[in-house]
Amino acid sequence: MEGERTPGHWWPYIAQVLALDPEAINLPEPAPAAPHTDTVASVLHLGRSDVERREFILASSGYALSALGLPDMDSITRRTKTALPGVVRVGQGEVAAVRHMVKALGDSASELGGGHARHLAVRYLTQDVAPWLEGNFTETTGRDLFAATSQLVHLAGWMAQDEGDTPELRGLAQRYYAHSFRLAAEAGDPELSATALRGLAVQCVDLGYRAEAVQLGEACVEYGRNLDNPRAVAYYEATLANAAAQDDDRRMATKHLAMSETAIGKPTAAPGDSWAAHYSPGRWAHESGMILSRLGDLDAAEEHLHLALDIHGLDRRRTRAIVLADLGGVRLRLGDVDGAMATWRDFLDCADGVRSVKVRAALQDMRVRLRRYDGAPEAQELRERATRLVA
Repeated sequence: MEGERTPGHWWPYIAQVLALDPEAINLPEPAPAAPHTDTVASVLHLGRSDVERREFILASSGYALSALGLPDMDSITRRTKTALPGVVRVGQGEVAAVRHMVKALGDSASELGGGHARHLAVRYLTQDVAPWLEGNFTETTGRDLFAATSQLVHLAGWMAQDEGDTPELRGLAQRYYAHSFRLAAEAGDPELSATALRGLAVQCVDLGYRAEAVQLGEACVEYGRNLDNPRAVAYYEATLANAAAQDDDRRMATKHLAMSETAIGKPTAAPGDSWAAHYSPGRWAHESGMILSRLGDLDAAEEHLHLALDIHGLDRRRTRAIVLADLGGVRLRLGDVDGAMATWRDFLDCADGVRSVKVRAALQDMRVRLRRYDGAPEAQELRERATRLVA
């Protein structure tokens, strides 16, 4: 059904990850098995179907996660012993290439939105990275390659999620995140495993699956508990705080927001290239501001969002546009109509040319909220500009 958000196809996968009792949560009957169970074969099948046969994505999006299963922890060791003759030999140069492309594509998406160049990321996976995943490598190189590929697959999921809010794109994002988790777990990388679970948790929040979002948030905090990376710890604690706030659990939200604040304030080594390593104080200030807004502390929310704009780390156009949109909404709720309109004017300047579902949603939200001020010329001008951007 068009627009359906029934979480049935999520339950089996989430139940496995969170060790839930299938009977207690009324787990539906299992769906047919997916064409591949090996993680590499499965993610390449997903990517090729995404690029070449979109009807497969539409047909299978209802059950692909439930058929995915848990990671194969012996996958890399087995591949080092069974490489076929004639396959390409893979070393750290290929791993570095994947990491470089993830950064380049991620920078582009952060600037222009997930709707830009998503299929370029997927084609890079299926055409360039595929021979390396199926190549000849040592166990150490294999783990590094799986970890780098996990980041690429996570990026593909994020780009699908940010491109639009259709059943097809939601299904793609879910499955890319799930494959990212499997690749990270098989690589033995708890940070990337936690980040993939965070992607699923955030999507649960967006789709209104509040209890599932909290459980996934708890799982990603658990995976990241022993990491020697304060930014990663802050990233996952803020994820759980956000999920708890959406679930109206003020005590849990406040507790984990404070834990994330403690972590983000700790000194850290030179930033790495992972998703969690890019969780800057600016991004934390934005996320915490929206958590505080959800909890009803609008003054603190405004302070945090203003801080997010002022400090280093929010120089990407898409990111800055979203923060400006959120700040305008908070200022309107505080009764500062002039401040809201001035902020939204800056938001529209940033939003032009960005292909992001979050930016489109913010444009629509702004248009609706400004209807009550149609008598004001500035409000009418802002609404007209927003209408042109979403056309």
